[in-house]
Amino acid sequence: MKFMMFVCYTPAPEAEPAPEPADTAAPAAAATDESADAGGDDSFPWLDEVMASGVRLDGDRLAAPSAAKTVRMRNGQKLVVDGPFAETKEVIAGYDVLECDTLEEAIEIASRHPVAEFGMIEVRPFWVG
Repeated sequence: MKFMMFVCYTPAPEAEPAPEPADTAAPAAAATDESADAGGDDSFPWLDEVMASGVRLDGDRLAAPSAAKTVRMRNGQKLVVDGPFAETKEVIAGYDVLECDTLEEAIEIASRHPVAEFGMIEVRPFWVG
């Protein structure tokens, strides 16, 4: 079964974290260079573990919420507004797509993500029709 894991946190009120490209769903506040291929000594053990196990199919950091556009169609008119679609304190900083046997396995993997310590991880199964 495939699961989407949304990595969320509450940014500091004074500013959004600067977006930094990396092969991880952890926000910039959590680490500076978490990509094992970047050549640095920094390590992101959660990412290393799920990559080695083959459970993580895809994932990445997202740009800052200020880069988001929300699109709606109403009465044949396209409405585009700046920012995320929901008014919440939390922002989605990144995502991971997991291949797990059960929801419980996906939850266990999500619970080990470092952002779970100060933010939240939403785990949702893909639609099965």
